[in-house]
Amino acid sequence: MRPLTACAPPFILPEMTARDFEAARLTVRLGAIGANFRACRRLAGPAGVAGVVKADAYGMGMIPVAKHLVSIGCDAFFVARLEEGVALRPAAPDARIFVLDGAPADSVPALISHRLTPVLNSLAEIAGWSAAAREVRSDLDAAIHFDTGMNRLGLPGSEFAVLAGERAKRLDGIRVVLMMSHLACAEDPDAKMNRVQLDRFRTGLAMMPAAPASLSSSGGVMLGRDYAFDMVRPGIGLYGGNPQPAKPNPFETVAVLTAKILQLRDIEKGESVGYGATFRAARPSVLATAGLGYTDGLMRALAGRGAGVVGGAKAPVAGRVSMDLITLDVTDVPKEALKIGAEIEFIGDTISLEEIAVAAGTASYEILTSLSRRAPHRYEA
Repeated sequence: MRPLTACAPPFILPEMTARDFEAARLTVRLGAIGANFRACRRLAGPAGVAGVVKADAYGMGMIPVAKHLVSIGCDAFFVARLEEGVALRPAAPDARIFVLDGAPADSVPALISHRLTPVLNSLAEIAGWSAAAREVRSDLDAAIHFDTGMNRLGLPGSEFAVLAGERAKRLDGIRVVLMMSHLACAEDPDAKMNRVQLDRFRTGLAMMPAAPASLSSSGGVMLGRDYAFDMVRPGIGLYGGNPQPAKPNPFETVAVLTAKILQLRDIEKGESVGYGATFRAARPSVLATAGLGYTDGLMRALAGRGAGVVGGAKAPVAGRVSMDLITLDVTDVPKEALKIGAEIEFIGDTISLEEIAVAAGTASYEILTSLSRRAPHRYEA
């Protein structure tokens, strides 16, 4: 048998990079995140601003986002899960990291060893954290979350009344570094619930020893300084979303999702496009197929409702969004903009998070956090 011979190496143009072969890309503007952080400072001042980087910084990448925020002076962060806090610690070695999920018994050793601050949500968690303090023979920091109307996490009113009445005993060994609650309707500045929760929060604070306080996430930041207290916790606002969609967005665009045109074709009137033949051309049309699909986080609900922008012109989605591909009707796009490899914007400066969320029948939060890692994340200063 003749020995196998090595195949010739593939020919690659030396000036080409990995970016030249990306079918899709998510560009994350770190400079815009910094600008949004500073905007929150202006809106909430003199309150401090903590960066909410849970859910991989809303899909933007927790580590690069946190490192940038640290570089511009952010010294406090919120995550949801213990594992997020553990992963974040090396990127923010001197910051305070709050873990919203609390302190279940099996998480206590890791919380302590990684210097994480749990947000305690029940009397049982408070008792467990106090017991841990006795075991390590040292006071342990914690935030206390009491519910003011969200009815999700946080001490319900009955438990909070017990805590307030027995605070010296219940908080033995616990150094309360933050008292917090969470607004349910901050996206609507006219919602009566906002004032109800504000009053309940103030009442609760008066029942406890003095400690820094935090009530507002991004929507609360826009409600005014009455809601700011000592710290605000912006999330969606940091990443360019509008926390109060009825008002102009005070935040800069962070996420820009683009995909390249893979193929162009002409079709006749009456021809269909995509799975299920749900789109039929009402005229002779030009189609552009791009390398982006629901695997990348572009929701199937955008079929017949979404759009992309190419050459400065909006082009509607034609047919269903499929796993790896999306097809647009580019008949009305300037011909000079249509070429293989041209980029189509699906989220960015011309199609806002709120616009695509409305088209998909969801919220901007879900749009961002649904974006997968298949489309490479590229970071701009």
